[in-house]
Amino acid sequence: MYVIIGWIAVQVAFDHSGQQADRAGALHAISATPVGGVLLWLLVVGFIGMALWRLAEAAYGAPGTAGRKASARVLALAKGVLYGVIAYGVLKYALGAGGPQSSDKESVDLTATLMKYPGGRVLVIVIGLAVIGGGAYLAYQAWGEEFRKDLRLGQTGTRARRIVEWLGEFGGIARGAVFVTAGIFLVVAAAEAKPQQAKGVDSALRTLAGTPLGPWLLVLVAIGLIMFGLFSCCEARWLRLRG
Repeated sequence: MYVIIGWIAVQVAFDHSGQQADRAGALHAISATPVGGVLLWLLVVGFIGMALWRLAEAAYGAPGTAGRKASARVLALAKGVLYGVIAYGVLKYALGAGGPQSSDKESVDLTATLMKYPGGRVLVIVIGLAVIGGGAYLAYQAWGEEFRKDLRLGQTGTRARRIVEWLGEFGGIARGAVFVTAGIFLVVAAAEAKPQQAKGVDSALRTLAGTPLGPWLLVLVAIGLIMFGLFSCCEARWLRLRG
């Protein structure tokens, strides 16, 4: 999914695609291929697997001492629920029961709903700051190559290890940058009481093209997302599943 979203973003940077550069756009792009139906069902199975994996970590703890702490289990539970929701959305799309909402619409709808209630603007600001902090933390972890302790890179050759580290570092920083950008939009939307200012992944990426660096910043981040997608494949291959 990250590879496809990154590729769509590269095309958006040069006005070669009207597709949404988010999960919804990726699903549309996949379904348009000759084997789209098969790929969609593989995604359904994959996301269900991700949900069950995280729920298992919440119940039994992840490998290592840190993975058995209460905070790690709560985070795993949250991820399990998130992947379950994504799996349900992809399943509906695969069954033809409705297309996925764009990340922009999801962000605007959620922001507008929360801001209807007393203290809603404050809550949106808190959520926005949390997204900014989470994105910055993800980028910091990637920059420090924290992911290395979760991978069995000793089983790889020197060249393969360097490639994996390179993909994880720059890909993770790019992913964090997207989260930070989206979080900033949430804070601005709440501060100005304008829910429509909230942005999802697609608009967050498109905003990068409007900076003084032009489309090249978007291209750089898009390539980073592709790299993170490739890193995820490496993670699936060498992830440390035992403590």
